[in-house]
Amino acid sequence: MVNNVQSFEDLNIWKRSSSLAVKIYRDLKPINDFGFTNQIQRAVISISNNIAEGFERRSDKEFKQFLFISKGSCGEVRSMVHIGFELGYFDKKRYDEYIRETIEISRMIAGYIKSL
Repeated sequence: MVNNVQSFEDLNIWKRSSSLAVKIYRDLKPINDFGFTNQIQRAVISISNNIAEGFERRSDKEFKQFLFISKGSCGEVRSMVHIGFELGYFDKKRYDEYIRETIEISRMIAGYIKSL
């Protein structure tokens, strides 16, 4: 496991991705577009959940597989943030924040993958 971390809750990548999920869920709460909100919510929660599930498998090989899934979900969220901005669901400030955060989380995941 990465740096002998004892719990997925100790991983900064899990903390950042779960925080992103909470922010996106809160921002989209008033939006009545079920198809869009459901898809982005499923994708954003998938990032932290796959990190947690992979970590709990206690195998670097399996953890790596789940990190690849998390990275893919991160890309999906970023794509949907672009679309959500065009639809007016995110203002420019939130759009910029979410794009930056998804890029950074994706980089962090790639770093964990390389370290395994």
